[in-house]
Amino acid sequence: MKLDTKAMRHLTAEDWRVLAAVETGTKTHELVPTTIIERLSRLRGGVSGVHRSISALAKTGLIGRIKEAKYDGYRLTYGGMDYLALHTYAAQDAVYSVGNRIGVGKESDIMVVADNAGVQRVLKIHRLGRISFRTVRANRDYLRKSRQGQGGTWMYLSRLAAMKEYAFMKALRDEGFVVPEPIAQNRHTILMALVDAFPLRQISEVGDPAALYAELIGIILRLAKHGLIHGDFNEFNILLKEERTPANEAEDGPDAEEQIRVTPVLIDFPQMVSTEHPNAEFYFDRDVACIKRFFERRFHFVSTAPGPFFKDAKKTVGANGARRLDAAVEASGFTKKMLKDLEAAIREQQAQRPEGGEGEYSEPDDDDDDDEEEEDDDDDQEQDDDEHGQNGNGAEDIEQTVGDHSSADDKVDVGIAKLSVKDET
Repeated sequence: MKLDTKAMRHLTAEDWRVLAAVETGTKTHELVPTTIIERLSRLRGGVSGVHRSISALAKTGLIGRIKEAKYDGYRLTYGGMDYLALHTYAAQDAVYSVGNRIGVGKESDIMVVADNAGVQRVLKIHRLGRISFRTVRANRDYLRKSRQGQGGTWMYLSRLAAMKEYAFMKALRDEGFVVPEPIAQNRHTILMALVDAFPLRQISEVGDPAALYAELIGIILRLAKHGLIHGDFNEFNILLKEERTPANEAEDGPDAEEQIRVTPVLIDFPQMVSTEHPNAEFYFDRDVACIKRFFERRFHFVSTAPGPFFKDAKKTVGANGARRLDAAVEASGFTKKMLKDLEAAIREQQAQRPEGGEGEYSEPDDDDDDDEEEEDDDDDQEQDDDEHGQNGNGAEDIEQTVGDHSSADDKVDVGIAKLSVKDET
């Protein structure tokens, strides 16, 4: 599904209370009974007020019914969870406006947003289960066994993915790794600083492929030294940022040229694992193989040095006082039970990817599992337009804007020194 914030300005304070009540009810019910929604929302208008809000929320697709349900109830949709997260960010003055989508993946959407001061940021919205629509019922059967409640499904796992990625991003940045600056995390979303860079997959030529290759392999080894393996280290999850330094004519002479450095920026961390993981060697070798294969195919560069090998990298874990980030992230509140649930879902996602794998910025199917299961209540469509047109408290600050950033699939015709950007259209 695509994020559409147009309805936010029309939601009333009562609508937000009812939407939050549905979310709370999903902790114990896959389909939240209407009576429980009434009790949790505690509206002054009573039952009639709750039903008006349910009608408004169902009409905009923020909650939905399940076909052939055994009782009257509603479930939270991804759209509803999107709105609750944005509502929280708006209350914190972290997000004021929502711009265009700059990245699309099988498991996430990447949006440009801005705060009250107009500073652009990036909002990553996790959507685990997006590629599993044709097997969604089987997937949810597994999830019901492993985790009752919590919406019982992919929303719970998307929240875990966001929690894990945010924790790793903070830990990596604290250790000096070049990653986007994490700002906040709420539900299944992460708010981070905007990085002015291009995905490696869009780069057709670099000035010194050997140096870039060595730097990327160095990042893999440095991660291992801190007890981590990225698990999806490829051209989709590496950005290249140009940093220009003006020429120093006093030192280098009048003909001196400006210095340009290309810095890799690492993104996407939900699948990151510890070097103590049972399949750590497999993930490490796969990360190395992905970089070798891409450099050979794109830049016609093949390293003469063998490896690196996991057995050698494993010996460096914790060396020279390196902080064990795998242990630090678990200590921050990401429990082993959460990790087990999330890893099972990620394995399933990766197993369903086509050969070669699609990365963070690929175009997803237009299907949505909500379309397969949800049915609008005819009675919900009878809401008066006057009621739907009321402004909600705290939501009117979210505006739909168009940013300056092009979509990842738009033609890129920017020429930058040392780099040539590949036209993928």
